[in-house]
Formats: sequence, C-alpha cells, structure tokens
Amino acid sequence: MKKSNVDQIIEREKGLQKGLSTRQLTMIAIGGAIGTGLFLGSGLAIGLAGPSVIISYAIGALIALMLMGCLAEMTVAHPTSGSFGAYAESYINPWAGFAVRYSYWFCLVLAIGTEVTAVAIYMGYWFPTVPGFVWIIIFSVALLYVNVTSVNVFGAVEYWLSLIKIIAIVGFILLAVYVIFGANTSSSITFQNYTNDGGFFPNGFWGMWIAIFVSLFSYLSIEMIAVSAGEAKEPQKAVPIALRSAVVRLILFYLLTLSLMLVIVPWGSAGIETSPFVKVMEILNIPGAAGVMNFVILVAALSAMNSQLYISTRMMFSLSRAGFAPKVLGKLNKKSVPATALATSVIGIAIATVITIIAPETAFGTMISISSFGAMFTWFMIFITHLFFRKKWVQTGNKKLPVRMIGYPYITILGATLLVAVVISTWFSVEFKATLIVGVPWLIFITVAYFIWKNINQKRDLDIGNNESQEISK
Repeated sequence: MKKSNVDQIIEREKGLQKGLSTRQLTMIAIGGAIGTGLFLGSGLAIGLAGPSVIISYAIGALIALMLMGCLAEMTVAHPTSGSFGAYAESYINPWAGFAVRYSYWFCLVLAIGTEVTAVAIYMGYWFPTVPGFVWIIIFSVALLYVNVTSVNVFGAVEYWLSLIKIIAIVGFILLAVYVIFGANTSSSITFQNYTNDGGFFPNGFWGMWIAIFVSLFSYLSIEMIAVSAGEAKEPQKAVPIALRSAVVRLILFYLLTLSLMLVIVPWGSAGIETSPFVKVMEILNIPGAAGVMNFVILVAALSAMNSQLYISTRMMFSLSRAGFAPKVLGKLNKKSVPATALATSVIGIAIATVITIIAPETAFGTMISISSFGAMFTWFMIFITHLFFRKKWVQTGNKKLPVRMIGYPYITILGATLLVAVVISTWFSVEFKATLIVGVPWLIFITVAYFIWKNINQKRDLDIGNNESQEISK
C-alpha cells in the first residue's frame, strides 16, 4: 500500500495530548520492562536454568535489541498511537493490523493481571493473613484513577515510580559489588555458586533455552515507546534517544543484577514465593533492608501495571478509530483520555483476581503463560512488518530514513527466527505449555472475528451505497 495510507491512519488517531517528554518516554519503557519480570520472574527463570540464566537473559536482550532497531526505524517515520498495529495494517494488510492490535491488547490486559497478581504476593510479605484479592482491588482502583485523569498525570506518576526502582537497582548493584569484593565475610557468598550444585548448566541446554521465554516476558513492554510516540512532544527526536537509553539500561540492569545475585544466593534457593532480591537482603542480614526491597519491587510492579494500563488503552483507542471496535471506545474525555477504552483493560485484573482466589500458589506462572503469546506474536509481526516497510519505503521513493536498522534484512530475519524457535519450545515445557494451548486458538478466533467483521462492514457499505443510488434515482 502507499505511504499515504499511513498518513490517513495518523490523521484518524489525532486528538490525544502531545504531553510526554523524552525522559518520560524513556521511563515509560523502563517502567513497563523493569517490573515483575525482573523482580519476581527472575526467580522462576533461575529455577529453570540455574546460573546459565545469565545466557538466557543475554539472548533475550539480543532479540529485544533487534526488535527495537526495527521499531525505531518505523516509529520515527510514522509516530502514532496505533504504532506497529497501524504499520501492519498499512504495509501488510488490514488483517495484520486487526490481529496485531487485538493480540497486543489481549496480552497487555493479561500482563496487567500478572503484575497485580505479583502485587498480592508482595503485600503478603507484610500482611500474610490478608487475602490477595483485597490488594488487587485497592491498587487497581488507584492506578485506574491515575490513567483516567490526563496523560501529563500519568507521565509524571510513571516517571517517579520508575525513578524509584532505577535508584533501587543501582543501589542493589553497588551493595552487591561491595559485599562480594569488599566486605565478604561469608563463605557462602562466592563465584563458585556459578558451578556448585550441578554446574553452570544444572538443567542442561534445555533449561537455559526455555528460560529465554521468561526473559522475553521480562523485556516485554520496552516496545511501549513506539505506542507512546503518538503523545510525544517531539517524536522524531525523542523516540531514538528514548529507545537507545531504555535498551542499554535494561540490558545492563538485568544482566548485572542477575550475575551478582547468583554469587550471593545459591541458584537452588531461588523461587517465586518471594523475590530473589528480598532473599539477597535476608542473606546479607541488613536490618530492615528486606522490607525496603520488598517495597521497591512493589513499586516496580505498580509502575509496570501503570504503563500497561496506559498502552492497552491506546491500543483499544486505535482499534476503535480504525473501525475494528465500537466507536465509543475511540471517544476522548475532557482531558483527552480515551476513558471508555481504559475501562476495557480491567478484564485482566478481573481474571487475575479470580485465578488468585482459586489457585494462589500457581497464579503467577499461569498468568505469564497465557499473557505471553500475544506479546510474542506482536513482536514477530513487528519483524515481518519491518521487512514489508523497508521494501515499500524504497519502492515509493521516500526520503532517506532518519533512523535505519543495521544489517537489514538479515538481522530482521534472525530476530524473527529466534523468537519463533523460543515460542515453539514452550509446547515441550510443562511450565509454559499453556502459551500455545491458549495462543493458537486465540489466533484462529481473531482471524474468524476479522472476516466476520469484514463481511458485516462490506454488507453495510453495500446497503449504504444502494440507498444512496435509490435516493439519486428518485
């Protein structure tokens, strides 16, 4: 399709405030990606891979880096809230735009449920007798209020929440380095923990490989910068800076913290009943430090949930403006916020509440499995869309791209191939088999829904055309 189609999409998605600064864009991406995946999911990944989880997260970071290169190129060319969904619609076909937007919205709605499930776990550290669903309801109401107010309020809240956890992670890294290299008086804090208890690959290559899936879940939401570009003050300048900054920080934070954590905590002690970060503080026996760290990771989960509420709302807004969802979901309130679209995102919170009540012990792992397929499908389609985008951009004789993905098309193809290989692997994993069990039927359902929608709209357009013809003939 011609480039003008993208311009038409950007035009129909106008109305949102242009209030987000470069630093807020960066914090939105970090806010979404440094949350449950690092602070709680890392325990699950360590349990699967042992010390080789460092390689798992490095491979996951590589895939995320390749994805961000593709997305930065397209986002700077076409900044809009529909983002990769709009690009797929324009450069591939309407089905792709329909499937990507709905799949991403679906995964975000469930990811919100994952974060709020983790919130219940963190609050249980202080209030073990209070049912988890109580905390889910309290914090959900608070964040819904933040999101419905205005994008400026959202950006400010997200900035400070993200800043708290970044300061905490830097503090954790400095403390861990001091303990390991400067004040280590415990024989259990040693680099030999990398090879004790089964070696560096205690569960073999398979354990390391399947943990990549958890790492990808951890990096999920870094793509939020592309969606929020539609409300950025200067997207052409802000997006490349924010993307580079977010990717570098995420890779450093994840790999450094995991590497240091495994020196202090033997990998066999990791789990998801409490965060590995809290366990580190308990082992170091610093008075009150475990409680402080638990507070920080609570903030991290709330920050990620806040970002995901924001992005899922904008994705539903884009669907509505495209005619793929009811028109009411594309309407803005007095603060230029799509409040009705925001209300649809509470579905994930409701699902998480039910699962937490029914099966609190397995709620977190279950929510990761069922929320991840939509994200992985979206990432895969970003790679595929980039192939179409670059080819058609050159064919239509457009000006030179301000940001270009290096190694095209080989890096794009490599990223897509690695991603598909990891997702297929989940079928052979007991922990994450639900990903494809839920994901494949979802794709079938969304495809059928698209063709039903298409037929209804074609019939409606035909009826309108016939009525107009009859009026003219009269």
